[in-house]
Amino acid sequence: MRRRYPILEFDNTLKAVLEPKRVVGPIDAPVHCVVCFFQDVIEKLCRDGQAKMIACQKSEIGSHPVYEICLNGRRLGVFHPGIGAPLASALLEEVIALGFKKFIACGGAASLDRDVAYGDIIVPAAAVRDEGTSYRYLPPGREVYASREGIAAIEAVLKEHQLDYVVSKTWTTDGVYRQTRARIRKRRSEGCLVVEMEAAAFFAVAQFRNITFAQVLYAADDVSGSEWSARNLDRMDTLRQKLFWLAAEACIVL
Repeated sequence: MRRRYPILEFDNTLKAVLEPKRVVGPIDAPVHCVVCFFQDVIEKLCRDGQAKMIACQKSEIGSHPVYEICLNGRRLGVFHPGIGAPLASALLEEVIALGFKKFIACGGAASLDRDVAYGDIIVPAAAVRDEGTSYRYLPPGREVYASREGIAAIEAVLKEHQLDYVVSKTWTTDGVYRQTRARIRKRRSEGCLVVEMEAAAFFAVAQFRNITFAQVLYAADDVSGSEWSARNLDRMDTLRQKLFWLAAEACIVL
């Protein structure tokens, strides 16, 4: 008999021993929320008086504030999900429990293809599930998908601003230091243009909780060559600001 691995032992029980609603309760939250990986952007929103804190979650690494901003007369949530699928999915669960229902995430990813330049915009329609968190929410499978409604909203905004972009796959992995040449070639052959650490988990949580979730990424560093290239990874420029506001525009039309 084929050995069964724990990560493949999917349990379809809907209610877990610890549910997010046991940790946080609903607030007067907007329906829409941007999941923003750019701490510099969030700090600028706060400095400029555009963001007010409406909730704050806690973990062993500190506080995780949730903010509210106003865009075109619409209320919009903003929070940083941390790094990596386990933390990001847990914070998303708690923000859903606060009352948010429609999400667009914005972040960066590493390029798997040398033709994907720094700053290129990628809209992941699917994520290859090379992490662990998504297997707690969905049966085992190779890929998980973003919300079609969310993808359509992002595309509409990008087209309105006459910006080039690619709808593609992303590779979600927990092992940031285990992106080997063979694995990169394999993921690229599957159609993945970028690699990051959260998308598959986000999409799985969204399906399980029946909420809308899509993501827009920019190509930052590069792992397509013989050695890693940081490119402009550490540069805090207008690109990140621009991507945030594009995500915000897409989110409020959901």
